[in-house]
Amino acid sequence: MLILQTMTDFLIKSCHRGKLFLALCVIPALVLPGTTVLSQTLSSDELTAKIQTEYDHTADFKANFIQEATVKSIDRTTREEGTVYLKKPERMLWDYTKPSMKKLVINPRKAWLYIPDDNIVYVQDAKKVLSSKMTIRFFTGIGRLKDDFEIAFPDSGPMDTKGNYVMALKPRGYEAGIKALLITVDKDNFRIIKCVFTDMYDNITRLIFSNIKFNINPPDELFDFTPPPGVEIHNIQGQ
Repeated sequence: MLILQTMTDFLIKSCHRGKLFLALCVIPALVLPGTTVLSQTLSSDELTAKIQTEYDHTADFKANFIQEATVKSIDRTTREEGTVYLKKPERMLWDYTKPSMKKLVINPRKAWLYIPDDNIVYVQDAKKVLSSKMTIRFFTGIGRLKDDFEIAFPDSGPMDTKGNYVMALKPRGYEAGIKALLITVDKDNFRIIKCVFTDMYDNITRLIFSNIKFNINPPDELFDFTPPPGVEIHNIQGQ
């Protein structure tokens, strides 16, 4: 297995090896609480402002997720499930449980990617990850949607067949190879219920969230990781 220069580069490249972890690319869409009922059609700027305001008032987030990933080159779709925790500032945990375990942990000091099936842990300085990836900066409270993304309604229209809002986000700079990102916002409460994004290779990832809880104050210890005895550890140098 290659020792990659950055944690995120490993995650993207591993997509083509059946170890997909592209959820980092859609973090801005995940940590948004729902409190306001939408009673009229909003412009993209109005909706973006409401999403940003709700996010700014969110200290932490927990949800179950289903991730479906289609790799175009081999015409293969995989499905994984788990739980995600996000906490400001600069903390997150993606805990995959089905069909196999994987764990990505970030706190203000370190980032760990643990793959039990390979008996390996990748470790990187968290500040190098946080300073280089706009999506991670946003969820940790040091980035803003309109600063980092071009945002508009898609050509198909501002709503899906159920009346939920759909928005298209395009990174203003290179963002882990993302070509297109769609987020679906619940029409009644602003919760992001689905994310679909396409990378530069036309691979498609879908994320669906359920059992969403906000401001539950998970302990900081949840965002720390001690490699199990005997595991192979690779320290990744940032770019």
